[in-house]
Parts: sequence; structure tokens; C-alpha cells
Amino acid sequence: MSHDYSQIARELLHSLGGAANIEQAAHCVTRLRLALKDPSLVDSTTLNQIDLVKGSFFTGGLYQVVIGPGEVEKVYAALREQTGLAAATIADVKQQGADKANAMQRLVRVFSDVFMPILPALIIAGLLMGVNNLLGAKGMFIDGKTLLDAYPQLDGVWSLINLMANTSFVFLPALVGWSAAKRFGGSEILGIVLGLMLVHPDLLNAWNYGKAVAGLEGQSLPYFNILGLFQIEKVGYQGQILPILMAAYVMSVIEKWLRARVPNAIQLLVVPITTIVITGVLALAIIGPVTRHLGILITEGVVLLFDVAPVLGGMIFGLLYAPLVITGMHHMFLAVDLQLIANHGGTFIWPMIVMSNLAQGSAALGVFYMSRNVRERSMASTSAVSAYFGITEPAMFGINLRYKFPFYAALIGSALGSIFLSLNKVLASAIGVGGLPGFISIIPQYIPMFVIGMLMAIVVPFVLTCGLSLKIIRPGYRVA
Repeated sequence: MSHDYSQIARELLHSLGGAANIEQAAHCVTRLRLALKDPSLVDSTTLNQIDLVKGSFFTGGLYQVVIGPGEVEKVYAALREQTGLAAATIADVKQQGADKANAMQRLVRVFSDVFMPILPALIIAGLLMGVNNLLGAKGMFIDGKTLLDAYPQLDGVWSLINLMANTSFVFLPALVGWSAAKRFGGSEILGIVLGLMLVHPDLLNAWNYGKAVAGLEGQSLPYFNILGLFQIEKVGYQGQILPILMAAYVMSVIEKWLRARVPNAIQLLVVPITTIVITGVLALAIIGPVTRHLGILITEGVVLLFDVAPVLGGMIFGLLYAPLVITGMHHMFLAVDLQLIANHGGTFIWPMIVMSNLAQGSAALGVFYMSRNVRERSMASTSAVSAYFGITEPAMFGINLRYKFPFYAALIGSALGSIFLSLNKVLASAIGVGGLPGFISIIPQYIPMFVIGMLMAIVVPFVLTCGLSLKIIRPGYRVA
């Protein structure tokens, strides 16, 4: 179906208070992100009726219009053409709206800005790791055997996939170092160097840290002896998030301070080496050990909650994740996922995120089934498919929040699915696609329980939405 993107852009401008009200504009996968001079000029009622618009909201100092994947780029191009706005990145627009955000929103924005650019690498790694796990899962396809046992010729394929899958996680500090340095205003290449330094092969691999501390298998902690004055643990930070995140921030502060004071003629010689040496020592001596233990405390606290009260933990997460998506705070869970994978070999958070996404999609599917409005059915069906593959904004803002009761139905389905997963301690070995293909990233022994949870998250919201549409909207009739 073709759309008149120029007309859509004109209608958007009119509803947004005119071109003069837009300071900057950018877009993500599904949404236009707009920094407005005066958000009160927006006519949200008219805006939400525009073709392709699936919802809108104001958060973090920005006005966001949900368009949907594939279409948002075309609407953005038409909007720029009519306004003459320069191309801007999401970071540019977020910076423009920073003074309108509170402290928590600014913190969330940091996590979002750092992790969103590297998310594709993590998802690819997660999917490949899932395939790798399936190939090596005993009894998954052949009773008492793995596919590798039955077909030894697959060993080379398995090894290659394993290499590809592990790369993003082995060098995760380098990815985070690059993205964090960019976010904090430092040199991206120095961020990469700092990240690679934290996983240098001369350092004790982080996966063996626990054994070395406990003295198991004859291992002990190695140290750098600094002039006989003090010692620094010779330990790497594979898979760790907080050490490189904080180190990259410190590095950026040091680098910017030096660049402001060192003469231009010798900056290239002085600034990089001084920055790396100072930050490297601080990272290995102070930042790394402190943040590693902080990360352990955070993950142990989360694990304790779900161990002691799995029903409560699953219910809280299932009910709150979708509302957190509205605020953008859901990006913080990516760091928790990665920390859990690093410390425990798997995460129970990400499987519950899948439950929430599927539930939102099924609620939208329920509206599609019950609606008699052609435009509503079209929007609901495409939004449901999008949510089933991990992109929930069109379903949430375009359908579920508009009627409200489908959103509540989705929360109930998400909570029930999350409780079931929590009770059965379902773990994912990596982060993958947060939808129907999500089972690929689940540790094989938990896949049957995960599939049952998926069915709960799909069926319950659909049934509740259909039932509530008859009860609430128009007794005896389908949704108009």
C-alpha cells in the first residue's frame, strides 16, 4: 500500500505547531524523535489520526511520534524536505531536549546512547549462540546424543559458529568502550583501545576469576608489582559492562581536560598516551575491581529476589516492563542482562522481556480480530506482527494504549508468562530477538518451559482483549 509521505509530513507539521516549533528531528527504528520549542502547541488528538501515525507521547524532553519500521525513514525524509531541517542523529536530538529531562531520564539516556549502537552485534551473537547451543544440546533432536555426536562432520560448522557467536561477548568491553567514549565526548579509538586492554590475553580471564580467588584447580590471582610499592590485580574483564563504562567516562574526562590545556602542536603526541596510561592504571587498579564487585552485588541482589520470591519477581517484571518501555527506562535492563550472563552464564531477565513483547502483540491481534474498522484492523495486524518480532511500540502506542484495556490485558499475560518462567528458572544464554524467534537464544534444557510461557503470553492477552472488548466497548458488539 502506497502512502503520500509529503501529505503526511504536512499534516504532522500542522499538528506539531508548525515548522517553527521544531528545533531538531531524528528517527529510530519506529519513531520520530522531535525536540520542540513548545510542546503545548501539539494537537495530539489530530496528530494521532494522521495516516501511519500509531501514537505519540512526550518523554525525556522529546516529543515522539510512533510511525513503525520501514515507514519512519520516509516520513522523516519528507519532513526534512518541507522544513529544511538538517539531518540529525538521535543523540543530537536527545542533547537538545536534555535540559527538559530529569536526573533519572538523563541516566537512562546514557544507557540508551551507549548500548543501542552495539545492540545489533549483541543480537547477532545471541542468535548464533542459540544455533550453537542447539547443535550441542544432548537429547534435543536425537535421544541421548547431540547433533555433533550423530554427525561428526558438523564439528567444523559448530566451531565456526561458536567463533562468530563469542566474538561480540569476548570483546564486549571494546564495543562498549567505543560507544561510551563517543557518548561521553572522548576519542572513540581510545575507547576501543581501553576496552581491548581490559580483555588482553596477558590478563587472567574473567571467567576464571572465581577459581583463582578460591584457589581452585591450583589457580591463584596474578598481580602487577608496581616498584614494590603496591600491587594491581592482573585480571581481565571479559563480558563485564560497568568497568569499561566507568573507565570510558573517566578517560573522556581526562582527554577533554588535556585537550583544553595542551598546545595543538603537541596534542597528538601528548594527549593519547597520557590519557591511556592514566586511565589504564586507574581502570586496572581502582575502577575495575570496584565496579566488578558492584556489578556482582547488583546481579546477586536481582538473583536473590527471584530465588526467594520467584512469583513476586516475575509478576513485578511482567507488569512493569511495558510501562518502562513508555518511559525509555527499559534500556537499563540490557546492562543487567549482560552482567547476569557474565556472572551466571545466563539471564532470566531477557526471556521475560520476550513475554512482554509477545503479550503486547497478542493484545493488538485481539483488537484486529474484534474490530470492524478497516484502518484499525490494518494498523492492529501490522503492529501485532511487529511486536511478535520484538518491536512493540506500534502495538503499544497505536492500539493498546489507545483503548487501554488491551494494554492491561497484555500486562496480565506478560505477568503470567513471566511468573511461569521465573518459577521454572528459565535462562537465556545470550540476548536475541525479543519475539517468536526468541527460543533460539534459550539454553536448550529450558526451551520446553519457555515455549509454554510463550503460549501463555500469546493466548491470555488475546482472549482477555476479545472478552473485554465485548464487555467494555460495546456490549454485544465488536470493537468499532
